[in-house]
Amino acid sequence: MLSKVLNYGQPSLKGTLQIPGDKSVSHRSIMFGAIAKGTTTVEGFLQSDDCLATIDCFSKLGIDISVDGENVKIISEGINAWNEPKEILYTGNSGTTTRLMLGILAGSNVSSVLIGDDSIQKRPMKRVTEPLKQMGANFIGRENAQYTPIAVEGTKLQSMNYKMPVASAQVKSAILLAALQAEGETVVTEVETSRDHTEKMLQHFGAEITVEDKTIRLTGGQELTGTHVVVPGDISSAAFFLVAGAIVPNSTLTLKNVGLNPTRTGIIEVLEKMGANIKTEFDSYKSHEEMGTLMVESSSLKSTEIGGEIIPKLIDEIPIIALLATQAHGTTIIKDAEELKVKETNRIDAVVNELKKLGANIISTEDGMIIEGPTPLQGAEIKTYGDHRIGMMAAIASLITSSPVTIDNAECISVSYPNFFEQLNSVIDKV
Repeated sequence: MLSKVLNYGQPSLKGTLQIPGDKSVSHRSIMFGAIAKGTTTVEGFLQSDDCLATIDCFSKLGIDISVDGENVKIISEGINAWNEPKEILYTGNSGTTTRLMLGILAGSNVSSVLIGDDSIQKRPMKRVTEPLKQMGANFIGRENAQYTPIAVEGTKLQSMNYKMPVASAQVKSAILLAALQAEGETVVTEVETSRDHTEKMLQHFGAEITVEDKTIRLTGGQELTGTHVVVPGDISSAAFFLVAGAIVPNSTLTLKNVGLNPTRTGIIEVLEKMGANIKTEFDSYKSHEEMGTLMVESSSLKSTEIGGEIIPKLIDEIPIIALLATQAHGTTIIKDAEELKVKETNRIDAVVNELKKLGANIISTEDGMIIEGPTPLQGAEIKTYGDHRIGMMAAIASLITSSPVTIDNAECISVSYPNFFEQLNSVIDKV
């Protein structure tokens, strides 16, 4: 694990970036292409470690998948034609791959074993395996299938009516993917609306699904048909440059190809609420997902309170929002974000610990953090905990620190943003 020393000398940022493909949509494009009958082509696929782990899993199930840069072709005869894998399905560091695969494999006709890296083996899977067991799924794993490795024996599933205890797109998606193979109508009711990429993609592949407010209905036994998928840029990746453009003096950035799905745009809402100079231009619909161009300039920021129903719309952006808050005038409160404790690391503790090293006035709470600003930041040695979003937060912080920032295990950023440093260096104003 190599450390990376960042010494940008407080530059300004100028330029235009093409944001790489959305990680959530990229995962699902492969999954749905494998489940569907026929040929699926994917444009704008994110070639990150996480998404390549998904391809590897389905290749082991006998699916014909070819990759040419950002273009992927999937040929499948449908889920009932899958081969039983001879190898363990390795999901790497991807929670999305692991949890959604549990739902997909539960109702398949194959038996398999899922395992992830050291981080995944510590992340809780019970939130997925418990509701799937209610549908008849068969799992064997550590602590009653709480942790990977988990063996999945595919079987015939029954539909159910499930009320979500937490807002989680991964749990919701695992249930809906299992429901495709279940007998009868499955009903899922959310406590708060979480990202709806699975619902949108089900419709795109020809499934009949009903969404009314926070209730989703899906009847099992439907056959999906291969199609063309255009993956928009990942707003979670764009978030780092949106914050950079707002907090780095004398900066102007334009971000193209950004996914603007309303269940994901919490970061834009927060930036606007904090007084950032940000503009949004929607493109014509190139994709089944909303997308467009974002423009951001250096801004005078004010504090805000972030909690409630907006949290599922920005849960992955909270590390970079915390950095944003260190440069805002007043007290920013982030609450109702307990979900951060079960990410790649406990992101509440990780964010607070590392921003404190940089000189931030920040404390943790049971469900979030409290940040006082604005605060000048200095360099430090930052621990990523193997978490890509902590690594990128530290890299953006280094743009405004008074001395160099050293990031351990900087390669963990490739999980979601392989060309992050290349793009960052391209917009640093050399004049």
